[in-house]
Amino acid sequence: MYLPISRIRPLPSGERAGERGRARGALTLAALLSLTACNTQVRDKAAEARNEIHAEKMEKAEGRIECAPPGAETFAFACTIDRTQSQDGLFLTLRHPDGGFRRLLVTSDGRGVIAADGAEKAEVTILAPDQIEVAIGGARYRLPATVRGAKPGK
Repeated sequence: MYLPISRIRPLPSGERAGERGRARGALTLAALLSLTACNTQVRDKAAEARNEIHAEKMEKAEGRIECAPPGAETFAFACTIDRTQSQDGLFLTLRHPDGGFRRLLVTSDGRGVIAADGAEKAEVTILAPDQIEVAIGGARYRLPATVRGAKPGK
């Protein structure tokens, strides 16, 4: 960038260019130190947006189901379920409180549900004539179901 000669000003008498630069550097350093001394944290807007979306999905979910997410020892009504009908059938999305989820496909061949994606197999256990337990990837879910002609525990 070139400045017209009329814009160039001489330094005040007795001041050298190095002194002005050091003064600016000291002011900048003082400003930075005062900001770090406040112990302020920079907002992670991406994480906030993800958390907001997850919270909205949890609120809009059809209902809560009993689950024991990976690492949990007991069941609690902590997971939510979303149902999505498509040309391939009824998909269930089971959402964990920490944001994780599993997708299952409801079958009509007597198996109940199968894993809709991923490499892990869903293991289904009949608990009652109106309830099954699905275990997949260290998580367990208790789902409402219509069980025809089967005995609990098989």
